[in-house]
This record gives sequence, structure tokens and C-alpha cells, in this order.
Amino acid sequence: MANSIFTIPQPYNEPVKMYAPGSPERGALSAELGRQMAGQVEIPVIVNGEEIKTGDVRDVVCPHDHGHVLGKVHMAGEKEIKAAVDAALSAKAAWETMDWQERAAVFLKTADLISQKYSAKINAATMLGQSKNAFQAEIDATCELVDFLRFNVTYMEEIYANQPFSEKGVYNRLEYCPLEGFVFALTPFNFTAIAGNLPTSPAMMGNTVVWKPSTTAVLSNYYVMQILKEAGLPPGVINFIPGYGSQTGDILFTHKYFAGMHFTGSTAVFQNLWKKAAENIETYISYPRIVGETGGKDYIFAHASADVDALVTGIIRGAFEFQGQKCSACSRLYVPASLWPAVQDQLKEKIAEIKVGPVTDFTNFVNAVIDEKSFDNIDAYISRAQESSDAEVIIGGQRDKSKGYFVHPTVIQAKTPDYESMVEEIFGPVLTVYIYEDKDFDATLDILDNTSPYALTGAVFAMDREVINALMARLTHTAGNFYINDKPTGAVVGQQPFGGARKSGTNDKAGSYLNLIRWASSRTIKETLVPPVNYAYPFMG
Repeated sequence: MANSIFTIPQPYNEPVKMYAPGSPERGALSAELGRQMAGQVEIPVIVNGEEIKTGDVRDVVCPHDHGHVLGKVHMAGEKEIKAAVDAALSAKAAWETMDWQERAAVFLKTADLISQKYSAKINAATMLGQSKNAFQAEIDATCELVDFLRFNVTYMEEIYANQPFSEKGVYNRLEYCPLEGFVFALTPFNFTAIAGNLPTSPAMMGNTVVWKPSTTAVLSNYYVMQILKEAGLPPGVINFIPGYGSQTGDILFTHKYFAGMHFTGSTAVFQNLWKKAAENIETYISYPRIVGETGGKDYIFAHASADVDALVTGIIRGAFEFQGQKCSACSRLYVPASLWPAVQDQLKEKIAEIKVGPVTDFTNFVNAVIDEKSFDNIDAYISRAQESSDAEVIIGGQRDKSKGYFVHPTVIQAKTPDYESMVEEIFGPVLTVYIYEDKDFDATLDILDNTSPYALTGAVFAMDREVINALMARLTHTAGNFYINDKPTGAVVGQQPFGGARKSGTNDKAGSYLNLIRWASSRTIKETLVPPVNYAYPFMG
């Protein structure tokens, strides 16, 4: 027990390396890409710090070259899943009673290991396994993940420092205990940072975790787990169980000590898991905390006063970076008729310049989508648009999965505002635009508000301040992260806490204290310094 009040190091956003030709970081990353492409990694289940090879293996491949095997992952079965729960519950007592400053040190060290020692390794794994270009991997696997770790530690300190007032003769305290039981972290393929944050943020608050990574992101996620171990994370605090989603859920959601779920993924899966929790609610020792970030049908809305150059840049970056596989990616666009000719001309010109290809060629802006299932889904939307009388593919549309899962940036013009690609989440490099008459400005805002069940991110472009103010007020509930004259992607930890409402999730704002507080169960302690010794009150005299 420390007889000091420690101060956590001031957090800062990790500087983004640019990977310019001839730079040291580019040389290091290129060498690491070559090393990982030349070998194969065997990825085990990790329970209580021990590596387990189940023999039920699946190939880990490059989306840009799906014939190239990067490694093999052992899938957890019933035995390993139950062992992971047991390990988490066994590790709980020692972990939750460890001084919070000592827990913090594990994650601060993890952050520095990633930024200083393992940046090239984790970035390369993200590039090859998840098909991110060098810049997208850098801002994700290194910068955002490191930011989550550093800032979350500070948010933990702020939460613990929030204490109640004590009147004369009373000593009041508020204790932030971890949840009673284990937390299930179910992580997505598209962000290594999210995969790292979902298990570590509950663990910081003293919880122990069962982590099921996405099989299509398991390479980078495995390296995150290894780095956590190197940083001193005790065995059993986080247990790494790549496996089958339905089997994992069936086991975990029927356990008495299921205390919560930290989730990022599809709306359908999230809703199904929430139903499982409801069906088993009488089983649990306490009501579980369900925290989730799910889908999005994110928009850019342009006013006639918008700057066309800025708008087109925001559209291209917002819609096509990482092949549109961001829950925040722009996939529907509203442009006034007066502005559309200039916007269309620039979009055609700029998109024609975009190179599509493997992540190993740094000149490619767009790379492969994650797997064949994703490719086939995107392909179907483009095919239907090409055949529909209610839509037209006006830019792009090329796709080919013979070697890698490549879809070129595609723009669909919808003739009706409720055409399917204006409404449904596609999760690919497909943008649908609806051209509205300038006089229908207000009516189009109503259409935007009611078109999608989601409310994750949105952006507006306008130069007229009165219009900007009106848009902010009118579109309040359409986006948890709202951008003015900028693309609707790229939230930075500590600057733009991330999350949306409606069918986009519970809006618990990753990258803020609002998320961390969900993993604590508070206890109020009142101590009367000199207690009364007579039950009678003065009014009784």
C-alpha cells in the first residue's frame, strides 16, 4: 500500500508518422512487411497466461492476396472458453485489490512499448491482415491504440478523484469497485485500436476479461496480447480466445458471473446478444453492463454555400479511406442541385486519380476489402444499382476477387432518397448521392433525419454561419459525432469522444471518462466520527 498520492503522467496524442519516401519509419515498416510476408505465425488461445494449441486451425490470409497465408490461428472450443472464464474469475481478487496506480503502470508501459518498440510490427500486421495502407495503419494500430491507453489511465484517475462533500462530523467516500464477475470483450476486424481498447478499458478499472477477437484481425490482436503480457499484465486478467461467435456467446451469456459486455460490431449481432442477456437475466448475480458501438449510415450534407474543394476532399477521404470499412465512413451524400455539377466534375477527376491495389505498394490509396463475404455483399449492391431504374452507378463500380478482394471507389446516384444504398449499411467503398433542389433544403433535412435508423457520425459543409447553426440544431439526434466542414471520420482520443445513439449503439463515448465509468460499480461509504448515543430528537421535547 503506497503512502503517497501519485500523479499520472500527463497524456498526449501520439505524433503521427508520415512514412514519406526515404524516412526511417518507412524503411522500418517496409522491412517488417517483408519479414511477415516471408513467414507464418501460429496463433494460440491464451488462457491464464498459457498458450493453448487446440488443433482446430484456420488460415490467416492477406485480403489483398487471399492465397497468401500469414499464419494459422487455433480456435477455442467449449473447454477453452470455460477455462477462460474460470481464469478471469480466479485472477479477479488479486487484480481488483492491486493499487490502481500499479494497474495504470501496466497500460502506460503497453503504450510506450507499442509506440517505441513494436510500432512497425503491429502496423505491418494491421496492413497485411486487415488491408490498411501505411497511414491508416499508423493512425489506428499505433496512434489511436496508444492514445486510448494513455488517456484512459488519466480518465481513471479523474473518476477516482471524484469524491462527495462531507459535512461536519462525517467522513464521506465514494469507492469505484470493479463489476462483480467477468467482462466479455467482443472486438471487430476494422480497428486494431478498438480491439485493444475493448478489453483493456474494463481491465484498467479492476475487471478481468474474456476477449474474443475477430478472426479476420487476429494477427494484430495477438501481437497486442503479447505486448500486454510483456508490459506485466498478470495471467488471467485478459484471456484471449479466438473462436466461434455463437458458441462463445452461448457459454458466456449463461454464466452466473457474466458482468458486462464491451462490443463493437454489427447491429444485428449486438441486438441478438442483448436478447441473450435478457433471456438469462435471472441467472446473473447482478444486472450486466452492456456497452456497444454498432452500425452507421453516416452522411455528409452540403449547403449551397459550401466550399466545393473542401467538400470533395471530405467526401473522398470520408467515403473511401480504408475502403469505407469504418463505422464512421460517409456512405450517403446530400448535395444541392446548384452545387452538383461542380462537385460531380471534381469527384470524377479526383477518383480517377486514386490507385487501388495491395498494401505493400505505398502509392495505393485504396486496398482490398476484408474477405469474400464482404466482397460479395458489396458486389450485390453495385450490381443491383447497375440494373435499377431508381439508381445509376456514375463513378467506378469495378470489382475483382480473383487474387484479392478489390472494389474500386464507387459512386451511386440515387433518384429517390430512400433507395436501398441510401438506407442500408454496406461497409465498403460505395457512396450514394442524392441531389436535392435548393428550395427543398428544409424538407431534405427531414428526409436525412428519417432515412436511416443509425445516428453515429455526420458532417455538414457550409460557409454561411447562420446555416451552420441551423444545421447543428436541426440534426441534433442524427449523429453522436458531428463535424462542420470536415469529413465524418477520424475522431481523436481526448479530443472527440466517439459513439452514437439510435441503432448505432449505447453512446458511451470511447475515448472519454463516460466509457470508463461504465466498468465501475460505486459504493458510498459514510463514517460518523462521533456517533449519537441517544435515539431521541429535539422535536420530541
